[in-house]
Amino acid sequence: MTARTLGLIMNGVSGRMGVNQHLIRSVVAIRNQGGVRLSDGSRVMLDPVLVSRSADKVKALAEQHGGLRWSKNDIFSDTATTQMRPTLLERAIAAGKHIYCEKPIATNLAEALKICKLAKAKGVKNGTVQDKLFLPGLQKIKMLRDSGFFGRMLSVRGEFGYWVFEGDWQEAQRPSWNYRTEDGGGIVLDMVCHWRYVLDNLFGQVKSVSCLAATHIPERVDEAGKKYKASADDAAYATFQLEGGVIAHINMSWAVRVYRDDLVTFQVDGTLGSAVAGLSDCMIQPRAATPRPVWNPDQKQTIDFYDSWQKMPDNVTYENGFKAEWEMFIRHVVEDAPFPHALIEGAKGVQLVECAHQSWRERRWVDVPKLEV
Repeated sequence: MTARTLGLIMNGVSGRMGVNQHLIRSVVAIRNQGGVRLSDGSRVMLDPVLVSRSADKVKALAEQHGGLRWSKNDIFSDTATTQMRPTLLERAIAAGKHIYCEKPIATNLAEALKICKLAKAKGVKNGTVQDKLFLPGLQKIKMLRDSGFFGRMLSVRGEFGYWVFEGDWQEAQRPSWNYRTEDGGGIVLDMVCHWRYVLDNLFGQVKSVSCLAATHIPERVDEAGKKYKASADDAAYATFQLEGGVIAHINMSWAVRVYRDDLVTFQVDGTLGSAVAGLSDCMIQPRAATPRPVWNPDQKQTIDFYDSWQKMPDNVTYENGFKAEWEMFIRHVVEDAPFPHALIEGAKGVQLVECAHQSWRERRWVDVPKLEV
């Protein structure tokens, strides 16, 4: 059976995550395995065209750029900076291209909804990256939830972050724009979009949020060795009320030193059992194996609490999450296979960011209304 070729315009594949995850471990890996297999047994090959972050060069694709035309390509993928994304997506939608982009899909909800409406009106397939759902650790949490392991779910506690060096005596691990609000930086904008789809898909739809953010490190040093004012939040502490009565709390910080099993961990407690998951591993403690601690400040603790947890076996081989979602989107474009991560899901993330910012600004709980296009 003859393989079909899809042309991809990939904008902004230059940073570490873009090159490693979207290009090498996704598009290149798919090509090396012989394409994406469809339900009828045929395959789809990918022909990527890499373009720079420059909006002018992307615009030039509408005419001619390096001998390539928009008409040759089926999908526009954007992994560049958030501030440019709505403009670039709007141009691609107008050209009839299917859309697959990183999140946040915009820096504000109005722009995010505008893109969703344009894609719907044009009838193009669209999607946004929701890679955390494909992490082996969270896949194991999903398996436990679906099996009834937790019973009635009570609470979720997330810890995310690590120490990002200030840039003076050691080079920072993140680009300086992350710490400038005017350049689209801030941990709330960067991470709350992730927490929206993790919470919605695994634990319950987000109904309301209370958030306090901070700029713990007020001054940093950029890539050129120049000091700059960190105008964006580098830490946030958020509590979410979820559908079904589940309470979730997530701490996120680029000014925290790690004393836990992974850079991100989620603890889920339920009436019948609890689980703690990192990026890959997941530990469980069922109701019948729960120890019986007694508070006694006059005696050194005698229980080894870690010892009473059991590691979930790796019975399933998990693919790279970025690659797995790319394959899902390709099947969605070619044979209309289900794809739950449409742009509207990305807009929900931006909506929660705005609600979190409002909560921080007004020092109160903020309800998260249902979002539709």
